[in-house]
Amino acid sequence: MPNPYFLTQMTWPEVKEALQTVKIAIIPLGAHEQHGPHMVESCDAVLAEEMGKRLTERLHPEAVLTPTINMGVSPHHIHFPGTISLEPTTVIAILRDMMKSLKQHGIHQFLILNSHGGNQATLGVAVDMLTTELDVRIYYAKTTASAKDVMDRRIESKLYGHSCDREVSEALYLAPHIVRKDKLEAADYQEGRWKKLRPGNPLQGFYYYDEMTRNGCIGDATKASEDIGKEIVETALERLTKAVKEVI
Repeated sequence: MPNPYFLTQMTWPEVKEALQTVKIAIIPLGAHEQHGPHMVESCDAVLAEEMGKRLTERLHPEAVLTPTINMGVSPHHIHFPGTISLEPTTVIAILRDMMKSLKQHGIHQFLILNSHGGNQATLGVAVDMLTTELDVRIYYAKTTASAKDVMDRRIESKLYGHSCDREVSEALYLAPHIVRKDKLEAADYQEGRWKKLRPGNPLQGFYYYDEMTRNGCIGDATKASEDIGKEIVETALERLTKAVKEVI
């Protein structure tokens, strides 16, 4: 199989040749934030990049993978040591500069492959702004959101979404080195107003994660497995590949 197009591993002559067939650039977007006691803080960036690599391989030779944006919008995690949060305007500025640069090389379509839920609102604004400003076509997707039916079938926790059985399972399949397997924990929830602000309630609003969970986790990571992760990831990749091929 020919080598997939990863910009970080290519020389400029190799990029020039690849651009003869490339139709879309995939931009992995992650975050640098706490992931409880059992996952490293680079988790989202690592998972975004690993998903991006696999998607680029499946779309070869029509896709190229850009460098990963390894920080994101994470103010809700900021009370946990080590978290680094970017302003939404900073994320949009980085995306703008990346797309402006790549447009000069003939790329006019972009997929932002996001692994951090806290980036989603910013991405909606970014796409609205940058599509018309730069005269390009921009798509965005949460890495494994398209496999929600698999999650509903295989994830036991009623509430999950961060360093949980779902995310840890994905990591065990994609990047097991970022998981502290001997430190897996279930969420340590506490009472608070956060329950009134979760999706599905009449009101939405901001709350800090330590208002919700003492250890930074949601769900039960002790129930995670590589097998669950494999089904979620491979289902999502199949659906993302099909969706991208239908629009480029």
